[in-house]
Amino acid sequence: MAVSDRPTAGAVPAIATELGPWLSRYGTLAALALLILFNLAVTRNFATWQTLNINLTQVATIVIVAVGMTLVIASGGIDLSVGSLMAIAAALAPLIFLNRIVTFPSLYLGVAIAFVVPVLLAGLFGLFNGWLITRYRVQPIVGTLILFIAGRGIAQSFTDSNQVIFSTPEFQFIGLGRFFGIPVQVIIMVVIVVLAAWVLRRTVFGKQILAIGGNEAAARLSGVRVDRIKQLVYAISGLCSGIAGLIVIARNSAADSNLVGLGVELDAIAAVAVGGTLLTGGRASVFATLIGALIIQLVRFTLLANGVPDAAALVVKAGLIILAVWLQRRVAT
Repeated sequence: MAVSDRPTAGAVPAIATELGPWLSRYGTLAALALLILFNLAVTRNFATWQTLNINLTQVATIVIVAVGMTLVIASGGIDLSVGSLMAIAAALAPLIFLNRIVTFPSLYLGVAIAFVVPVLLAGLFGLFNGWLITRYRVQPIVGTLILFIAGRGIAQSFTDSNQVIFSTPEFQFIGLGRFFGIPVQVIIMVVIVVLAAWVLRRTVFGKQILAIGGNEAAARLSGVRVDRIKQLVYAISGLCSGIAGLIVIARNSAADSNLVGLGVELDAIAAVAVGGTLLTGGRASVFATLIGALIIQLVRFTLLANGVPDAAALVVKAGLIILAVWLQRRVAT
């Protein structure tokens, strides 16, 4: 009796099982490599420093916010307030270094304070999110929705909803400056990514974040101070949002509380999802989030560079999120 060369019915699930770990670890990296190869073959002037600079500077602030979002999601939460916290920091900073609150004896002192105080304020608002969620057991999507709404109003009250235009090179250095030809905002992005990845992988704090996201009840029983860890995670998300807000206004030479950070929360969540971090918590990779953000940015750039309307990029972004979630489910099963 001849033996059939066709795979048995159980072979397909077996193949899926074997591919699962590979897709989980290298899927997003392979997708990014394919996008780069496609552009090298199709998109004119893709392999230039100018193109690299455009893509990196456009994605830098999204990545910074997405790093904080990764930690929040890894702990089993979500943060919808990041865009509004960006707006708060962005609205406050120029009021400080333009001496509209207090007159400083030195421009450099005003700029230094404008770098620190708005970011710390955003971090405190993030801490408030964490406190609200842990103290009153509010669902994270509801707890952060409060500042998603109120935070924008706070930012608008700082400037009476008016755009603040400035020309202060000492401050704008973080958005327009270069160090050995590399944009400063990209350097800041890389430093934050590397630091967050180290914290998540190598420290007790990082392991506790993942433990809480994986099984909060078990983490609590094992002695993890769940409430404090969650509060710190949301505070870190707020700090990242504040830094991103300062970079945006430094790059634009203007602060508009109506527009800064608008929709960023969705881009950050999309980067985390496309990167492969489990949206249910318990497993995360900051480097994967970076790759996810680069994929989204490069898809948009590819479409625009080849004459496809920007509206199509939104549809493709939604498709990428659906694909990422589907792959997560396949890997999980």
